[in-house]
Amino acid sequence: MIIEFRCERDYARRWMDRQTLSIDGRDVPVQIAWTATAEPRPTGLDALFELERLVLHKGKHSGANRLNIVAERTQAPTGTADVIVDFTGGARNPNGSARLYLRPLFNGVAGENAALAAILAGDLPVIDIVNEVDGSVVDRGHPSGEIAAGLSGALETVMARTLTMVSAILSGRPRIVPQLARPAGDGSRRGPAGYVARGLAVSIAKEIYRLCCYAPHWHIGWRFNDGAGVWQTGDLSGPGWNILPDPGNHFYADPIPVTWHGRTFVFFEDLDHRVGKGIISAIEFGDNGPTGEVVPVLEEPWHLSYPFLIEDGGDLWMIPESSIHGDVALYKCVRFPDKWERHATLLSGLELADVTITRHNGLHYLFGAWRDGTGGYSDSLAIYYAEHLLGPWLPHASNPVLIDRASTRPAGNFVTINDQLWRPVQNCADGYGAALALAEVIELSPTAFKQIVRHSLKPGPVWPGRKLHTLNRCGRLEVIDGSRVQPKTRAFASKLPSAVQSPRTSSYTAG
Repeated sequence: MIIEFRCERDYARRWMDRQTLSIDGRDVPVQIAWTATAEPRPTGLDALFELERLVLHKGKHSGANRLNIVAERTQAPTGTADVIVDFTGGARNPNGSARLYLRPLFNGVAGENAALAAILAGDLPVIDIVNEVDGSVVDRGHPSGEIAAGLSGALETVMARTLTMVSAILSGRPRIVPQLARPAGDGSRRGPAGYVARGLAVSIAKEIYRLCCYAPHWHIGWRFNDGAGVWQTGDLSGPGWNILPDPGNHFYADPIPVTWHGRTFVFFEDLDHRVGKGIISAIEFGDNGPTGEVVPVLEEPWHLSYPFLIEDGGDLWMIPESSIHGDVALYKCVRFPDKWERHATLLSGLELADVTITRHNGLHYLFGAWRDGTGGYSDSLAIYYAEHLLGPWLPHASNPVLIDRASTRPAGNFVTINDQLWRPVQNCADGYGAALALAEVIELSPTAFKQIVRHSLKPGPVWPGRKLHTLNRCGRLEVIDGSRVQPKTRAFASKLPSAVQSPRTSSYTAG
C-alpha cells in the first residue's frame, strides 16, 4: 500500500515531514504531493509560531513550525497511490487509481484554516474523516489539549490526533463513529496576536503559580453513606465530604478502597512534590474514618498512580498505572496491605493510563486511556479482552474505540445497577481532571462498544475546589478526589495578589 498526503506547499509543516505512517506496527510508505495554496493563512502566523517556539516551547520545534522543503524530496502527484489523504481545502484530486480518498474536516470544514479558526474561537475542533468517494464519515473524534501550549501546540495536537485516526482507518479495523457535538466556541474570535498574548499571559501565570504553589495539588474526599450514593443520585449530594489530611508537600489522588480479610483500606497515588514521582500508599479505615498512619505499599523507579485493585482466584491483585514505563503490570498481594510483588506484564510497549478491568458476559475487559506517543493523554480509549486475568489479552476490533476528551479516560471501578454496566469517566473538556461523568455501557463485546453519558458531576458547593477526578465505593465508604491551591509557604502565599494565588489554569499528571 502506498499512501499519498496532499498538503499545501506554501504552508508545509514539520508534522508532514514523514516517509512512512505506522499502521498496526508496520511502516507503510507515504509520499507527499505538494499542491498550490487554497487559502492564505492569517498574517504573521509563522512569526507567531516562532515566538511561541522560543517562549512557550523552550526553543524546541513543534509539528506546527514551518518545514523547509528539500527540492530533491519534492514529489508531484504520481497517480499511483492506493490511498489519498487530502489535508487541503482545495478541490479533490481526480486520481482514478486510489481506492480510498480521505479528507479530514475540522468542525465540518476542510483545511488547516478551519482547524486554526476553531482553536482561535476557543476550543479544539471535532475531527471528522470523510470518505470523499461516497461522502460517509468513517471516523470522528474530539482531541484533548492538556499539554498543548499556544496556537502552535494546539494545531500540532489536532494534526497528531488526525493522523491517529487515519492510521486506525487504514488498519482495516471497523470504526465506531460516535455522535459528538461540535464545540460552539466562546464567540470572541480572537485573532492570532490576541491568542498568543493570552497564551503568554497564561504561561507566565503558570510559572508564577508553580514557583509559589504546588501544582496540581490533589486531595481525597471520603464519607460514610448508608443511603443512596453518587451512582444512585447522579450527583454529590448526601452526607458531607471529609478531606483526608496530607502533609502539604505530598498530594493524594486516585483513591481506590477495598475490604480484604475483614479490613478496609484506601489505596491511592502519593506524590512528593519535591521529587515529582508518585508511589502507591494506603490508609486503613475503621467505623469512624481513617485509623493509623499512611503506609507506603509499592514503589518503583518510575511514576506510579491509579492503583486499580481486583480480586481473582482467591488473591488480591493491583494494576498501578505505569504508562511512563510503557507497560501494564500486574502485582500480587503477598502481605496485606503493604507487600506486593510484580507477577506478570499484561501488555507491553504502549502508553495506557488508568487501567480498569471489569468482567462482562464471561470475559475480562481492560479499559485504558491510550496514547500513541503524540497528542493528548485523555482522549483515546483502548479496550482489551481476555478469558482470564493473566491473559492473553487481545485488542478490541476497533481500537482506539473512542476519541473524545469528555468521555474516554477511566475514573474508577465499573458498577452494575439493575443488571446494567456503568463506568465513571473523566470529563476533560475543560482541562485534565476537571469533572466526572457517569456513562452507561450499552454494548460491550470484542467487536462492539457503545456508551451513553447520563450524568455529569463538577466541583461546587458540596465539593469545593477546581477539579473532580475519581469516584469509587466500597460498602458504606465513598471516595472521590479533587484539586486545590496549595501554597509552598503560607507566609509567602499570603503576600501574593489573589489572581496569582488561584489562576485558572490546568496541568497534567499521569494519575
